[in-house]
Amino acid sequence: MAIEEVLGLAVAGTFVLYALLGGADFGGGVWDLLALGPRKAEQRALIARAIGPVWEVNHVWLIVGLVLLFSGFPRAFAALSVALHVPLTLLVLGIVFRGTAFTFRAYDTRGDAVERRWGVVFSVASVVAPLLLGMCVGAVASDAIRMQGHAVVSGFFASWLSPFAVSVGVLTLGLFAFLAAVYLTHEAHTLELAEDFRRRALVTGGLLFPLALAVLLLSKEGAPRVWTGLSQTPFALALHVGTAVAAVVALALLWTRRFRAARVAAATQAGLIVLGWAVSQAPYLVYPGLTLRSAAASPGVMRLLLVALGVGAVTVVPSLVLLFRVFRPQPPGAASGAQETTAT
Repeated sequence: MAIEEVLGLAVAGTFVLYALLGGADFGGGVWDLLALGPRKAEQRALIARAIGPVWEVNHVWLIVGLVLLFSGFPRAFAALSVALHVPLTLLVLGIVFRGTAFTFRAYDTRGDAVERRWGVVFSVASVVAPLLLGMCVGAVASDAIRMQGHAVVSGFFASWLSPFAVSVGVLTLGLFAFLAAVYLTHEAHTLELAEDFRRRALVTGGLLFPLALAVLLLSKEGAPRVWTGLSQTPFALALHVGTAVAAVVALALLWTRRFRAARVAAATQAGLIVLGWAVSQAPYLVYPGLTLRSAAASPGVMRLLLVALGVGAVTVVPSLVLLFRVFRPQPPGAASGAQETTAT
């Protein structure tokens, strides 16, 4: 395997990790906005408790992916940052406003009005950001970014406002909301809260099927290369089957209330969706002008990037494992069981 292909797989891997971890944080904001019923305050408290220790850490994967992209494939990064500078700027603003509102809601002057104000900013930004992220992915996959030499000539709006790109944005939002709901079923400290998010996960997971079908059908006209890659190559068909199996298994596990295993199945489903996009587009980064090879930096730079990535992984991955273990949730009923034991 060529060195640019190895680095391309590393970039795809970081984006998969960002979808599984950072995407679930965005989905938590969606459910914060849609909290309802007699336990809506408890639902929002659970979301804040689950996101609180790790929400900044999950952006590590986005940062690593972007650094690998602009260092290892500078021509592709330049083209994408020019063609998509409007949605990318709005995405960055959404991430900044989301994090700011999440912090201020916890540490600003206490009061219902203040918390509601920052809560609305946090929730709206959590909806807008993944929608824009998915629209950027749809634009890259749609073959609508055109170049002449080193200049982007396709305009700044058409590529990410096409029906296909918008459908990918909606699918991304739904996928992140589904991941968050599944994760929260396991992190809930009462059975009632677990049931609240179980119902949301089942509904959202069911909606992902027609959303994914809509994206696939729209890709025939909006992203013909993706359509060909997803419908005619053996590996892509295997990814389709794996994604469908993971989705059905996740819903079955949710239905039977096996929440820990459901998290693994839902994460597998989301990871295969992101991987399917990468595989269907390979070897192009910006079709038809830039491939992995034509956009790559010098071999020396790529080798240094891979070495830095390996050294960083040895440091970062164990630290993240420790962080998640320290803040791992109690299973439903554990808190009440501990209280009963103490009282006895």
